[in-house]
Amino acid sequence: MPELPEVEVVRSGLAPAVVGARVTSVDVLDERALTRHPLGAADFVGRLEGRVMTAAARRGKFLWLPLEGETDAVVAHLGMSGQMLLRAPDAVAERHERVRLHIEHPQHGRLAVVFADQRTFGSLAIDGLVPTGDDAAGGFGTDRALVPSQVVHIARDALDPAFDDARFTASVRRKASAIKRTLLDQTLVSGIGNIYADESLWAARIHPETEGRALSSQAVRRLLAEVRLVLQKALAEGGTSFDAQYVNVNGQAGYFAHSLNAYGREGEACPRCGGPIRRTAFMNRSSHFCPRCQRRRSF
Repeated sequence: MPELPEVEVVRSGLAPAVVGARVTSVDVLDERALTRHPLGAADFVGRLEGRVMTAAARRGKFLWLPLEGETDAVVAHLGMSGQMLLRAPDAVAERHERVRLHIEHPQHGRLAVVFADQRTFGSLAIDGLVPTGDDAAGGFGTDRALVPSQVVHIARDALDPAFDDARFTASVRRKASAIKRTLLDQTLVSGIGNIYADESLWAARIHPETEGRALSSQAVRRLLAEVRLVLQKALAEGGTSFDAQYVNVNGQAGYFAHSLNAYGREGEACPRCGGPIRRTAFMNRSSHFCPRCQRRRSF
């Protein structure tokens, strides 16, 4: 599933093309792509055609494109394999294309924004904007203190200037659950999935099954610092691509996979100590860690 770096790469790629562009027409090729828009395709098209997009914003793994009037927005979640692609206006249909927005930008002219999704877990919707609870900007790419109602329960991410470090630290230290489970809780800190949780925990030398309450405040702060470093490096390298399912708006893969220290490296030597990286089952997925460097702590 695309995580914060991948979604931010898509957002920043979309922004120059969509901000100020008018949606001239919409093609819904597969209504499964509108599962978050309960009123169906006709309503989605009717509420979008003729509207001007004013920003490209992101919180965690959610994208939204506010519409002129600032009362609603196009909300996108990429799910497991969703892609937002910029194409020429008459480009042939993409494989697994679900929705196409035909847009006209005052500087760039006519373009197409394509939502493609092989596994159909992603979705688009028109959703109302509501005030943020802390009066700070809703997310990256917008200065308005507004967020889609479908995203209001999603916490800020660790790179957000409004992220509350002290609150996060206190929340972690109250929890008896495994620290990796906590990192994956999008209501506490957003944008982190399996890849970047494993990488951050490896960098901080913390075992993924260590209980939050077993960590000192200093250890949590160290982990948060490593989360930020890992996310920033992944952003600089265009995200992580293991297959063709994650690409940027131009269809190009990210290359952070070459910088991974733990995730996907089962049986390989730990880059830090030389011990073997271990893979264990965790929440219907896997954890990758170094048993030598990341020793489990008890409460």
